[in-house]
Parts: sequence; C-alpha cells; structure tokens
Amino acid sequence: MSGNNVAQRATQDMASARAATAIDVVAVRDLLHNGRKEYQKLQNVVSIMKNDPAFDKSQKDFMDRTHRYERGVSMVNRVYELQEKHNWSHEETLIAFNSFGEANPINLHNTAFQPVILSQGSPELIAKYGDLIATRGILGCYLQTELGHGTNVSSLETTATYLPETREFEINSPSLTSSKWWVGALGKTATHGVVQAKLILPGGKDVGPHLFFIQLRSLEDHKSLPGRIIGDIGPKVHGGFTTVDNGFARFDHVRIPKENMLSKFAQVTDDGKYVQPPHAKLSYGGMLYIRANMITSLGWVMAKAATISIRYSTVRRQGSKSRDGLEQQVITYPSQYIRLLPILSHAYVFIQLGRSLLSAFNTMSSRLASGDTSLLAEMHATTSGLKVLATTIAVEDAEVARRAMGGHGFSAFSGLGRLYADFLPSATYEGDNFVLDQQVVRAALKSYTNLTTSANPSAVSLSPSTAYLRLLLSKQPAASSPSLESWNDAQTSIALLEWRAALVVREHAKTKNQADASVNQRVAKAVTEAFVAAQVGKIIDGLSTVGPAGVALKGETLAVTKRLLVLYLLTVVEGALVELYSFGLLRAGPVNAKESTDSARNLRLAIDALCRSLLSNAIGLTDAFGIDDWVLDSALGVYDGNVYNALWERAQAEPLNKTDVTNAYAKSIKHILERGNRQSKAQAKL
Repeated sequence: MSGNNVAQRATQDMASARAATAIDVVAVRDLLHNGRKEYQKLQNVVSIMKNDPAFDKSQKDFMDRTHRYERGVSMVNRVYELQEKHNWSHEETLIAFNSFGEANPINLHNTAFQPVILSQGSPELIAKYGDLIATRGILGCYLQTELGHGTNVSSLETTATYLPETREFEINSPSLTSSKWWVGALGKTATHGVVQAKLILPGGKDVGPHLFFIQLRSLEDHKSLPGRIIGDIGPKVHGGFTTVDNGFARFDHVRIPKENMLSKFAQVTDDGKYVQPPHAKLSYGGMLYIRANMITSLGWVMAKAATISIRYSTVRRQGSKSRDGLEQQVITYPSQYIRLLPILSHAYVFIQLGRSLLSAFNTMSSRLASGDTSLLAEMHATTSGLKVLATTIAVEDAEVARRAMGGHGFSAFSGLGRLYADFLPSATYEGDNFVLDQQVVRAALKSYTNLTTSANPSAVSLSPSTAYLRLLLSKQPAASSPSLESWNDAQTSIALLEWRAALVVREHAKTKNQADASVNQRVAKAVTEAFVAAQVGKIIDGLSTVGPAGVALKGETLAVTKRLLVLYLLTVVEGALVELYSFGLLRAGPVNAKESTDSARNLRLAIDALCRSLLSNAIGLTDAFGIDDWVLDSALGVYDGNVYNALWERAQAEPLNKTDVTNAYAKSIKHILERGNRQSKAQAKL
C-alpha cells in the first residue's frame, strides 16, 4: 500500500470504528461532564480560545523556558481579558485555564492562596485584601516547602517572632535550608504570599507552624522588597511545569503587622499570649481542597492518555495481515488492548469519583466554617488515600499509553510526554505519597481499634472510608475460585477487595510491633482500593437512574459502561492476587487439572473477554470524553484519524527545517568531514 493510501486508510479506519460504535456517545458524555449544560459551557469557552491567537499552541514545543513562562503569563492575562469581555463566571474561567494543556503560572493563587486567606484569615484581613485577591489586584503564592524540609511541616525552620512592643511579627530565614523552595508563582510572578512559619512567642516559646500574609514585591515596579531574596529554582525534570516559575525566598528579619497572621482560629493577643484553635487540624481545609480537586483533574489526565493512545492504535496498522489483506490494526492485538482499555476504565472511575469527592468536601467545608470538625478526619483520610492512588495510576497510565504507541509516542507531538512530565511531580507535591500512606494506615488502625475494643461493636460506627471493617464482625468466607460468570458480577470483586482490606488491617494491627518495610504501602493501597471499589459499585447501581447529570443510561449504552467499570474492578483484583491468596480469600491450586492448574485463569480470561467485548466501542467511549482536538493537542490523537498528515505538518514547523543547510555545518560538520577525509587519505598511503 502506498504512503498516500496508508494515510487515507487511517481516516477510513477511524470512520469505520466510529460507525461501529453501539453506545449513545452523547448520553455518556453528558454523564461524564455532569450534564449537557456543563458540557456546552466547556464547548463555548473552548470555541473562543482555540480561535484566539494568544492561545496558539503550534510553536510552544520549540520555545525555550523563558519564552514558555512569558507565554504562560500572557495566556493568563488573556483569559482574564476574555472573562471581562464575555462576562465569564468563575467556573468558566477555570475551564479556560484547564484547557491550556499545560500548567498555569498563577494556579496557586486560585487553588491555595485565595482559599486559605478566605478560610483562615481574620475578618479584618479579608476586609482589607479580599477584593484585591479576588480581582487579582495582587497575585499570591503559598510558601510552605523549604530547601531542607517538605512534608514534615512541624520541622520547618522559618520563624515568625512576635514583638509586643510594636505589635509586629518578624519573619526570618535563619539558615540556608530554611529558604522557601518549590513555591509556584514565587520566582517571578507573585506580589504577595502566605508563608508557613514557626510562631515564636515573647520569651522564646515555639508553638509550631502558623500562617502569615506577607508582601513580596513592590506594586509599583514589581521589584523584590527589602529583606527578601527571591528567584526561580530552575528547570524541572523532563521539561515539566515549564510555564511555572517555581521559586525560592529568604527573609531577613522582615516585619509585618500583627493583623497579617491568619487568625480566624489560632491567635496571639496584643501582649503576646497564645490563643489555641478549637481544633488542632482546622487549618487542613486548604490542603484538603487542593487534594479533592486533584482527583477529578487526574481522571481527565487518564482520559487524555486513553483517547490519544486508543485513537492512534485504531488507525495504526502493523505486523501480520488480516483477512482483508491489510496489516492488522494495532488495537486488536491482545498485548495492546490489555494495556489501553484499563486506562479507559480508570478515567471513567476517577472522573466520577472526583466529582462525588468534591461534593463531600463542600459539605465538610460548610460545617467547618461553623466550627464543626466532625467530617474533617474522614475527609483527610479519604483524600490522602485517593491522592496516592490517583496520582500513581495517572502517571503510570500516561507512560504506558506513550509506550504503547511505539516510536511515534516518543515525539513531543504525541502530547503524552508533556502530559507525563507535568503530572509526574503530583506523586510528591501536596504530600509525598509514601508519607501519606502512613496517614491512611493510621486512620485505618484507629477505626479497627475502636471497632474491636467496643463493648457493642457495630458497623454503624464506621465511616465510608473504613466501611470494609464491618466484615470482621462476621465469619470469613471459605476460599473460592469464582467462575467466568461470577467475575462479571461487580459484587464478586467488591467483596474480595473489601475482605482483603479488612484482613490486611487486622494483620497489621496484630503485627505492627514487627512490621515489614512495605507494610504502609500495602495497607494503604488495600484500604483505598476497597473504598474505591465500593464507590464503583454505587456508580454502577446509579447508571440506570437519573442523577445530578440528568442522564440515565439504557440498553447497550448501559451494558457497555457497566462492563468498562467491571473491567476496572477485575484489573484491581488481578493486582491484589498475592494478598487474596495469602489471606485465603481465593483458593490456590488447580480448578480443573485437565485444562489448567492456574486458579487465577478464570479471572484473566474474564478480563480478556471484557476487553474484547469493549473493542468495538472503544472509540465511542473515548469520544464521550468530549475533548476537542485543540485541548488534546496531539498529532496522534486527532479526531479524524489523519495522524500521519498531522505529524508531518507539525514536523515542518521545526526551526531546524527553516534552512536546508544548518549553521552547524560551517561550524562543526564540515570540519568533521574534512578531518575524516584527510585521515582516510593518510591511511590509504600507508
């Protein structure tokens, strides 16, 4: 087949795959976007942005870091111009930022700085700065991490010493390692910040980290104010977060007014006495807000990875010939669909799970505002576990999808390398995953202890994140070997994953004095996967009823979507086989020795059967994400399947191609060639 025919065949293959889709793509799209109106809102914003030269993406892969940052700030400015022009709501403005396809230089102003000021600042501080913050008359950042300390907030070195004689706090960086580091927007953008510092009372008593509002740069010329050394920390791994000026700051005895302490809860009196907050963890609200929002965002990362890789694998033909005499579509190879369809299932789970988590967070926040902390511990445990699980899966999915596209996947134009680089640090920011595992385990052990030491143990006392512990009130079922049909029932997987979590927690409680090195990771993963499995069960049960999205799936659309969610559950079970066998939940040994001695064979056959049953709807299921080509920004994931032309066109824009002969020829290549010729002639004379 000629080159032109191959390119033409690609678009035909995509059209054929789309025509074979049996699901109602619009209905599923409305479900994923929480309603038709929400999707239309997205489309309206995107239609404006993709036709605006300020958001042109064609040259960004060829820009150096300085120009990428400047372009990022320029796009932010343009978004706010469009917000004013089109009277966009706050939600529509966030849609615009999320459509960039890269990190937003002032993201932390919106997600950390403003929320923490509003939730923890005193009425006086909010009255003075609230409107300026909301309208971006000042731009903020959140200064917590230091050069020498990150997750361990209690060991931060920056100090805020109260001076009663002047009613001021003195912010100071006592050492090199106390320098604030990694702070988004600090390097060049922010004018103000919220700094986390140890509060030192008169007499020298340290009462631990507290938050303080501080000005960083002049509002006249943007220069750093006296006593502040501020800059950018430099490039990041794989070119990630190129548009963000992650920065450093050192403070040399900088004085700020007493009212600049965020004192809605903890306070210092004029004469230097400390007033404790009503709850030690009231200040967690801002951190939990960021984590809660991460889950949905990570779900859309998985969606982009699935869309690009499945579309490309549908039009890419390689290897053995099929019955039509053409090379086989890559998506039809078992080694391909077993990698990509689980990514699709992850996206469907975490997009919907993230939405319900945000709803729960909003409920907690409204109670927290009135001093009710009853939901705080549960939200902390839930968001900690989900942050670890979702970031781990999203980063792995982006790389698995990239590799699945072969050599072309390594091109920047595939879009997946950029996606991977920007979300790779999510495993360490907002709480290092290995440290957060410990928090999840601590919450699980506390619930286990409360349940098992209660005079009248009852499942009623358990929170949603520890509901699996109710199983310990009943007898453990005998080890089983589920049939192919049983694996298709979501409850089979949910029950196994919940029992696994309960038994893993009980085992750790009994042996924690002699714990092994990986126990926190295993326990945290088990309990979080059990929680997610239970939520998936609820999602499946709700698919056929009209929910908040105003959608009820029917017929083949309902059946296909259920199968995709069951695929998620089965792949989680497959990853948990070691513990399911070691705790006697699955029966080891031959099921039918004449055919196989692998008792997990039915599970793997069920996974394969589900994948094969989903193949004909794979394109429809990715189309249901409703991701515009401009947002997706991938030559290999274009909607029409014309991937080869798209890749060719992008390559033509490479600056090296502006001239036929590179400048490197006269400077270096010519000399290499001449030297080689001289040496060759000299050798010939010998």
